[in-house]
Amino acid sequence: MNYRKAEKFNVDLSLLGFGGMRLPLASDNPADIDKEEAIKMIRYAIDNGVNYVDTAWVYHMGESEKVVGLALRGGYREKVKLATKNPTWEIKAEEDWSKYLELQLEKLQTDHIDFYLQHSLDIGRWEDVKRLNMWESAQKAKREGKIKYYGFSFHDDLDVFKEIINSYDWDFCQIQLNYLDGNYQAGLEGLRIAREKGIPVIIMEPLRGGTLASKLPDFAKEMMQNCEIQHTPVEWAFKYLTDMNGILTILSGMSTMEQVKDNLRIFSSDMTKENNMNKEEIEFINNLMDKWNSRRFIKCTGCEYCMPCPNGVNIPGCFKVYNILKEEGFTSKMTADAMYSKLKESGSDAASCIECGACEPQCPQHIEIISKLKKVRKVFEEVV
Repeated sequence: MNYRKAEKFNVDLSLLGFGGMRLPLASDNPADIDKEEAIKMIRYAIDNGVNYVDTAWVYHMGESEKVVGLALRGGYREKVKLATKNPTWEIKAEEDWSKYLELQLEKLQTDHIDFYLQHSLDIGRWEDVKRLNMWESAQKAKREGKIKYYGFSFHDDLDVFKEIINSYDWDFCQIQLNYLDGNYQAGLEGLRIAREKGIPVIIMEPLRGGTLASKLPDFAKEMMQNCEIQHTPVEWAFKYLTDMNGILTILSGMSTMEQVKDNLRIFSSDMTKENNMNKEEIEFINNLMDKWNSRRFIKCTGCEYCMPCPNGVNIPGCFKVYNILKEEGFTSKMTADAMYSKLKESGSDAASCIECGACEPQCPQHIEIISKLKKVRKVFEEVV
């Protein structure tokens, strides 16, 4: 396993972090985690060098932290740095911050959190952080030994990121970054700013919800197949990120043991060391980025923060079908038609949206979900 050191607090972390956001399921219910398999996967990763495990209050409808806590019993807790996140949107009064921390310590079966994040900051939640003195609550928790390092995860534009990172002496931060999102949200400039301030950066969405792994559009698959340098889609995505300095750990939300083993292989090889990309590889990935970003599509990562929809709309599913149609072109019309027909049969298509607005405040990508669902409906009512 390749490791990187956080000079700010002299800690070596595995370059691969285990994300507890997409654990294996026993049914279609996101709260119904296949506990036995999830625990097996987490422990296998730790046994093979992973020492950073990440979860959050909201993941798997509150069940992820419980399963991670079970997985870290039997001596595994002592082998890892544990990360979870304070649910910023749930903090309505100053005392709520500590209340949620205590509940998380109980769920995770531990007396401290190593890396504690203020979850999903945007301009609105940042105002809440300041108004409700969350920084002061975190410093008190640090003095009491309940958290070691305090940071934030981020989902807004670059100007907001600059304000947040310059306001306090953060221990670390977490941003979304992959080869499609270099100029999105904090992006590469945010990484540069954090690096210059000596603030370690954790990367989320390196595969963009699986889009850069198993959901590539046809043109991207063809470009990779025709490239003289052969890498798998996952290898390309991780090489792009690990080539950079300033990145401490890259989170991967793994759903199968096969994914765990493949990631361990990649992150234990020379291809994921700093400065690993040669001139030809950089040129290829830049060409791929340019071609992909020139196409218009809905920037949904499939994180499911918007779910469940009160009226049963499969929001990520609707966006996925739309993206397949638009990214791959009408050569994929039959696939898109069939997928959308299944959504209609189950009543989870875009036409089921009643515009209640419950989803939009939860979206880390700040997608205008209601208007995008209208676009999906228009396209597929014409197509299907």
